[in-house]
Amino acid sequence: MNSAIELVVAAYVETNQLSALQDMKAHRERLAMSVRDRTDFNFGVLLGQLDDDIREIDAGIRRLRAATDARSVTEL
Repeated sequence: MNSAIELVVAAYVETNQLSALQDMKAHRERLAMSVRDRTDFNFGVLLGQLDDDIREIDAGIRRLRAATDARSVTEL
């Protein structure tokens, strides 16, 4: 079964929404940065999930850019 983030990323890739993927990635990076250096609680599980999400979003961005580049080449 696919995770929620995989389904969301797939939908954004399918609908060519690069800016939405970039915004989603930036948001997760800000969240990770805000808790990474805190010592009052162990945020390891959250950071692991955010890192997984960021990797999945990056993969979606690469797929979308590759598809866009392929379309550009065929239009020449």
